[in-house]
Amino acid sequence: MKALLLKEKNSIPSFSDVVTPFTGADETLVTLKAASLNRRDLWITKGLYPGIRYPIVLGSDGAGVCEGREVVIQPGVDWGDDERSQSSSYQILGLPKDGTFAESVVVNRNQIFPKPNHLSMEEAAALPLAGLTAYRVLMERCRAKSGEKLLVTGAGGGVALCCIQFAIKADLEVYVTSGSNEKIEKSLALGVVGGVNYKSSGWTEKLKERVGGFDLIIDGAGGADFSNLVKLSNPGGRIGIYGGTNGAVPNFSPQPIFWKQLSILGSTMGSPQDFANMLDFVNKHKIVPVVDSIFRLEDGAKAFERMNEGSQFGKIVLTME
Repeated sequence: MKALLLKEKNSIPSFSDVVTPFTGADETLVTLKAASLNRRDLWITKGLYPGIRYPIVLGSDGAGVCEGREVVIQPGVDWGDDERSQSSSYQILGLPKDGTFAESVVVNRNQIFPKPNHLSMEEAAALPLAGLTAYRVLMERCRAKSGEKLLVTGAGGGVALCCIQFAIKADLEVYVTSGSNEKIEKSLALGVVGGVNYKSSGWTEKLKERVGGFDLIIDGAGGADFSNLVKLSNPGGRIGIYGGTNGAVPNFSPQPIFWKQLSILGSTMGSPQDFANMLDFVNKHKIVPVVDSIFRLEDGAKAFERMNEGSQFGKIVLTME
């Protein structure tokens, strides 16, 4: 079969012939129709991820056909029995196991879920990892409530956009930050109330003057701006963290955390139950993930170039059709 194969560090996966995988006990073969990229895949190509092996077929997200049914793949493996956190053996499809950037993939049967009927294969492939991460941090960890004021940082990324879409359907008042005015405009078109460019001077003060403060903030960046999120939080507010693209938080003072009675909630991926709940929510509200662009599998190098540019708004999808 054909696949995108990563052969060495600091390289782009190449369109290659690989052996069609065999299924073991409790496993099944999915004939893939579409897959989507995550920033995780880009980090792996640069060697910025633990436990990398070569060669490897990357890809955590996929939709296709399994035993005559249209399905979407739950990307987590071996969450464990505790809904509060994943087990020590938890893995994500695409490393260490071969993933979805291929014509077919072997997964455990419990990773297979029915594809939402209102979504195309490309749209369904854009949903799993981002949708799962967003649903858990927003709904399960932070317990978003109708009427709350929510700030989502980094509008344009897959998780951030899913948070925005989920929160709007849950009747929250949603605001965003972005380093791109164009991405803010596109967010407004989704139903966001307002946004601010974090590259502009005094953006924190401008946002606080307009909104007053936020009951809930969802962040995937960390870094120097995290202290500004604490300033923007209302007393008793929550900050949900699902990533750290900008690295460590420098010169951070704990005083505002305890004085404002804030809760900082870490979250990553989600359990199979979270995935099922997320799909129920998507089906109920007929949510369609935002797709930035679609590339053929053989043009996978162009998809990675698009991801590396960082200018995408929504998910970058590979199609096997």
